[in-house]
Amino acid sequence: MNMASTFIKPVHREGYKFISIFAAITLGLFLMSEVLGWIGVILTVWCYYFFRDPQRTTPTREGLIISPADGVVSMIEPAVPPAELGMGPEAMTRVSVFMNVFNCHVNRLPIEGIVEKIAYRPGKFFNASLDKASVDNERNGLAVRMADGRKLAVVQIAGLVARRIVCEVKEGQKLGTGERFGMIRFGSRLDIYLPDGVAPFVAVGQSTIAGETVLADLRSDEPARIGVTR
Repeated sequence: MNMASTFIKPVHREGYKFISIFAAITLGLFLMSEVLGWIGVILTVWCYYFFRDPQRTTPTREGLIISPADGVVSMIEPAVPPAELGMGPEAMTRVSVFMNVFNCHVNRLPIEGIVEKIAYRPGKFFNASLDKASVDNERNGLAVRMADGRKLAVVQIAGLVARRIVCEVKEGQKLGTGERFGMIRFGSRLDIYLPDGVAPFVAVGQSTIAGETVLADLRSDEPARIGVTR
């Protein structure tokens, strides 16, 4: 990896329009004031950085569940998946990954499988780090049927400043672990509902990388891990 590739990343197609708008506004700001112009440059660079879509190296061993998002694990608790996904009334272990406005917002499938159902539900725009965001906020859920027949759910949740959830896959589509399936614009959260009996390998407060960080292992009987902040 050379120095340029460290800082220059591919851009998700959702970003081209916004980067162009930010750049055009920046040119106008330079006509008004050099100081305002340089503020526009900083914001344009941030916009490019927000929509970056870097390549990731995904562990591919069968049974691994990988983080669908960059961010921080904000909650791990039992919760019933969204009713619209039709996964039943029983609680599953929910791992929530909160993405701030500096994280990469491209979302990746946690495990290989068939997207059995996609369900969008409009809602409010509370801070995505709050527990009630899972219930009240705008969301888009995917129910994924794995090779062994079990199901996993991954839910995109809009946040305080997020105003569009993008889902780029269709029902019935088969995807591999770590493949891109969408993104959320400007701050949000991903909830992952693990199959029964599967304990998370991450702890609250831990940072994750989409397509790389192992959240859990279907083959493991290891108990849930506890993290220590040092």
